Amino acid sequence: MVTVTRERALKEAKKAEKAIKAGKYLGPLHGIPYGGKDLLATKGIPASWGAAPFKDQVFDHDATVVKKLGKAGSVLGAKLAMIELAGGMGYRQPNASFTGPCSTPWSLGHWAGGSSSGSGSAVAAGLVPFTIGSETWGSILSPAGNCGVAGLRPTYGRVSRHGAMALSWTLDKLGPLCLTADDCGLVLEAMAGYDKKDQTTTRKLYKYEAETREFRFGVLKGTTNNAQEAVTENFNESLKELENIGTVEEMEYPEYPYEAITRAILNAEAASAFDEFTEAGTARGLTAPEDHYGPYARTIILAKDYLKALRLRAVMAKKADKAMEPYDAIVAPGRTRVAPPIDMEFRKISSGTSKDIMGAIGNGAGLPSISVPNGFNEEGLPTSIQFMGRAYDENLIISAAVAYQGGTQWHTKHPKAFTP
Repeated sequence: MVTVTRERALKEAKKAEKAIKAGKYLGPLHGIPYGGKDLLATKGIPASWGAAPFKDQVFDHDATVVKKLGKAGSVLGAKLAMIELAGGMGYRQPNASFTGPCSTPWSLGHWAGGSSSGSGSAVAAGLVPFTIGSETWGSILSPAGNCGVAGLRPTYGRVSRHGAMALSWTLDKLGPLCLTADDCGLVLEAMAGYDKKDQTTTRKLYKYEAETREFRFGVLKGTTNNAQEAVTENFNESLKELENIGTVEEMEYPEYPYEAITRAILNAEAASAFDEFTEAGTARGLTAPEDHYGPYARTIILAKDYLKALRLRAVMAKKADKAMEPYDAIVAPGRTRVAPPIDMEFRKISSGTSKDIMGAIGNGAGLPSISVPNGFNEEGLPTSIQFMGRAYDENLIISAAVAYQGGTQWHTKHPKAFTP
């Protein structure tokens, strides 16, 4: 945690208690405490963005998601640790935050994942029932996988980003990390909706409704190529469970430069978002040495390459949607590796692993995905499986994950060190 919001939490808790006693129950989140990633504006409370140069930054308003959760009766208990500037400076190791590296509760010697590290760790440790994280590329699914919890990346535009630090305007998304997939649906319903302060938000209404049906699963071809042995074994076991709740068949996306497109957009927009920060030389105050020069590298993206990537993204989205049309969800490991050691450069460890096609397509096309735990390796570190759907199909993928968790027990396991 970065900041325990004690005074605000007590005030909101007393308000919730009074309302509930008076019979004015607002719903399943009423009186439930939560934590928010420290890139969310919270009135009068620091929002550090995980970066030393902004550690005393305070806003005079709440982010829209904070307001919405407040209206649902939730209690803000803490602002949570994150990678500095949400990883937008190109960090390569866990120690890229002024608060230090964040551990997964399953092993204090291993990383919680980035950039919503504190959001995943806090839920796994039982400090709060749910948290809010953000994802531009992997920043919800990564900590969810490393920490053995459920993490939902909603469709782009489903949740307002007003009051959240901007890294990439056309890729950033806010979503919940919870103990179960079902909880993710409940929290998403409270967060979702149009916001006039964020014109990218959709006017499509969202209400969480879990569906009971036979699901059609597509398994991404080669998805376990170069994955760790435990990841592959646990994923194959998961597929056996999915056969009990639906059909499972192999699929693949047509050949296309998915990763190059999404990365070009991310790098160009990150360079623009932090233009003044970079020009002022403020990056020298960041924690990770590589982040001192990372922002400068992003400024070399040419405007013509960015515009080309934007045009190609439209084609990418159509190709992906057509390939996914026969299925309710595309399944793959949430991560191809378990949490890396907290004192090592994770990019060196992960070199040579399979390409992140799911991450590139999912974030580039703004598609929803949910990651849930599906086992452990010999060291007791969690592995995960993700269910990715077509745009606005959150209920389908959540329902599939709920059905999977109905036949497994991985989500009921908790780190011994944090079990009362």
